[in-house]
Amino acid sequence: MARAVRETRASIRNMDELCSRGLENLRRDALEIAQVGLAACDGAGAAREAVSLTPDGVKIDGVEHRLAEGQRLFVLGAGKATLPIAEALEDVLGDRIDGGVVILRRGETADLRFIDSYIADHPLPTRESVEGALRLEDLAAEAREGDLVIACFTGGSSALASLPPDGVTFEDKRRLHELLLGSGMPISEVNTVRKHVSTVKGGRLAAHIAPARIVNLTISDVAGDVHDLVTDPSVQDTSTVGDAIAVLKDYGIWEEVPDSIVRHLKSPAAESPDLSAMEIHTSMLVTGIGVCEAMVTESKNRGYKPVVLTTTLEGEAREMGRFIADMARSSSVAGYPFDPGTVILGCGGENAVTIAGKGSFGDGGPGQEAALAAASILTGCQVASLFMDTDGSDGGTDSAGGVCDGRTTERASEIGLDLRQALLSHTSRDPLDQLGDLIDTGATGTNVNDLFVTVIGKEAS
Repeated sequence: MARAVRETRASIRNMDELCSRGLENLRRDALEIAQVGLAACDGAGAAREAVSLTPDGVKIDGVEHRLAEGQRLFVLGAGKATLPIAEALEDVLGDRIDGGVVILRRGETADLRFIDSYIADHPLPTRESVEGALRLEDLAAEAREGDLVIACFTGGSSALASLPPDGVTFEDKRRLHELLLGSGMPISEVNTVRKHVSTVKGGRLAAHIAPARIVNLTISDVAGDVHDLVTDPSVQDTSTVGDAIAVLKDYGIWEEVPDSIVRHLKSPAAESPDLSAMEIHTSMLVTGIGVCEAMVTESKNRGYKPVVLTTTLEGEAREMGRFIADMARSSSVAGYPFDPGTVILGCGGENAVTIAGKGSFGDGGPGQEAALAAASILTGCQVASLFMDTDGSDGGTDSAGGVCDGRTTERASEIGLDLRQALLSHTSRDPLDQLGDLIDTGATGTNVNDLFVTVIGKEAS
């Protein structure tokens, strides 16, 4: 019997608490609009709509993939939004699935019958990430001509399924992840490097699957929905080793890269395989554009004029927070560039925080830092703004992000908080925690990266 279909797990669990302070009505509007955006991120519902079982095989996004007698169906995946997709595939396809392996983030609980699940860590890989990646390789190698592999790799798979190439130690590969995450570079460039220091990324897992067919079901977590930045183990890589080395040099970390990785990048093994002979199809189940469309509708229903600022959000978190806050302040006070009564929206891509050296990954996240940066500019304005990661873990913390409004700095002063110092030291979580302004969603089971909502009150301050 099929498992009961779960409702979307994406919700703001402390909604009422967040709306009980500051500019309460504007906060509630911002948070409830964001909640609608989170619901639109649900990959499970999108997968159930896209996939169906037919007498002759499987139909995915309107395309039938025939499976003759003896041809098998496998499911492989890893990522923060992979579990709901895997659950949906089991609900729809049942025992037609001949086997599978998915790697999930620690804290997730899987109830899968036909697909094996492994737990690893994010944002930095652990030994469990290596073990899970080996299981992916093992099953991929079992696929033969005529078989069909449904791949559900989503954001976070680089840490969750992390297998160093020959000659590179696990410690050196983890150090590379630390350098990349602390550099402030956009996720597209982070992935450009990681694809060339792996035995599964950059299309290498697909090479193990060949000559079987691949259909990718994924959720976009990068600006522009570029396939080999979203589900890169199972599609053709479009970057080169030269691109990877250039990124490391451009961001000034080439000299800090471990010697084993430098040697690897200078060897032919770092080049990605040619997959041109393979049959590979990719379906984007959820994108930032779709999420923004849902928030636009909700904003209109609340009597606001929505403005979608971007669906390719990337940059330094504090600067993005300040930029959006500057527009909102000017609009609130002077009616330019937008009238009061406007909601500024965005979803997609990923903000970053630049940390000197190794850095710390537990003191805050890009969404929290953007909220703090916005707070000082919005002082005294009838504006509420929130910044969050749709996966529910902003910067690897247990919070999805932060909310602020025109009274945040006043409230911070009353309890002796130094928001400027928190920004300088990249410790945004503690002051937001003391203010009660951290957004709590728990693990959402989705990942369309960063989302922001800024509500400009209908009456200027």
